[in-house]
Amino acid sequence: MADLPGYMLTCLHSLRLAGLAILVSVGIVLQVLACALYNNWWPMLTVLMYVMLPMPCLFFLGSDNSIFSIGGGGWVDAAKFLTGASAVGSIAIPAILKHANVIGWGALLMEISSFFIFGFAIVCSILMNSESDYSSYGMF
Repeated sequence: MADLPGYMLTCLHSLRLAGLAILVSVGIVLQVLACALYNNWWPMLTVLMYVMLPMPCLFFLGSDNSIFSIGGGGWVDAAKFLTGASAVGSIAIPAILKHANVIGWGALLMEISSFFIFGFAIVCSILMNSESDYSSYGMF
């Protein structure tokens, strides 16, 4: 990859970023379709969990610490715990709604698939930002 010209590398990185945007938009469409197709807007509660998911990391982790680092003290551990609880809540809310017969199987499957698509987009974003040649262009 290092022997490619600069404009080709920029094009490839833009393509990766466009793919990431498509993944996130597919997740949003699945989230809205799970509600709109079945005329039941209760599954939209998981959006609250998606909003709350990065908050502990933003508030408790410093610029030196990562969510993947080992140790780090009490606040770092609290941020990891609250982030994990929010991630579990993103799956638990649709499961509880299905158990209470508030939503149907189709809405549950769309909600769970939306969660996994968002998770895959986050993992792809982390991998893209950890590559040395991607961050060497000053984009992030």
